[in-house]
Parts: sequence; structure tokens; C-alpha cells
Amino acid sequence: MIVRNARRIVAALLVSVMLLVTACATAAPTRFDQAQQESTQKKTGLAVAKDATQGSSFNRFFPGTQAGFERVYTQEKKGFAEAKLKKGGKDVAVLSISDTQGTIGVANPSAKFQNSSLKIGGYPAVTQGKNSTALLVGDRYQVKISSRDATFTESDRQAWLKKFNLRGIEKL
Repeated sequence: MIVRNARRIVAALLVSVMLLVTACATAAPTRFDQAQQESTQKKTGLAVAKDATQGSSFNRFFPGTQAGFERVYTQEKKGFAEAKLKKGGKDVAVLSISDTQGTIGVANPSAKFQNSSLKIGGYPAVTQGKNSTALLVGDRYQVKISSRDATFTESDRQAWLKKFNLRGIEKL
């Protein structure tokens, strides 16, 4: 009986020591831990340049509510502002203005407009995919409309791009 109790005590002690040793051991850092540490220490990982235009200053240049359409601002941050265009409570398009010079890590964001033959309101424009049209104002600001509904066509996007205060954006 004493041998039996001694075995139980020794087994309990061994399990306790094992748990203590494994709980206090430090795991080797993974590649994800190292990447997280590096990215949080970098100051250059910013997505927007310090001199980018504040998004709130773009709001006054968006077209207002017109003929059954409602404009609802959805996002504004440094270098960018966005609004949804609704008709009958349904999202039909997304309108946005972005400061292309405020974008870090992109060689020349306005390069896509350089060889454009399309002009809207006197500014170079491009069609991006099937659902987006953008134009470049003052070699700096991209004004873009993306359709969210099949009823909002390319000609609708071009007409709404002309409704932005493009001359005002150019003076920023």
C-alpha cells in the first residue's frame, strides 16, 4: 500500500513538473510574428502621403440630389471621399474623388489617362472594366463613378461625371 501511494505521489509530481516546464517554455516566433513586428515598426507603410488633400474638402464638389436621385456620403478620409447614388432607395452607383498624388507606392497613378482619347467635360477619361468610368482633373484628382445596377449605364456615368464641380476640384 505504501508503494502504491508512493507511485501515485511520484506520478503526480512528474505531471506537475511537466506542466510547469511546458507552460513556461517560450515558443519560437513564427514568420507571421516577425512580419507583424516589422510592419508595426515601419513608419513608411502609410497608404496616403502627408500632403494629400483631406477627404472632407471634396464633399462640396459632388453633384447634389437631383431628379429622383439621392446622394449619400459613405466614406471620407485623407485623399479620398465617396458617396452612393441612390434611386428609389436602391444603390445605382458609387461616386468618388481621390487625390492621386497622395497615393504612396504607385509609380504614376495618372499614367492611365495620358493616352486617353475620351474627354468628359474637357478632362481625360477612361473606362475601367464594364462598370466604371473615371476622369483626371488637374493632373491630380481622379473623379470616378462605378455602376452598382445594370440600369446605370456608361452614358449615365459620363453624364453624372459632368455634374461634379470639376473646375472647383481643379482649383484645389
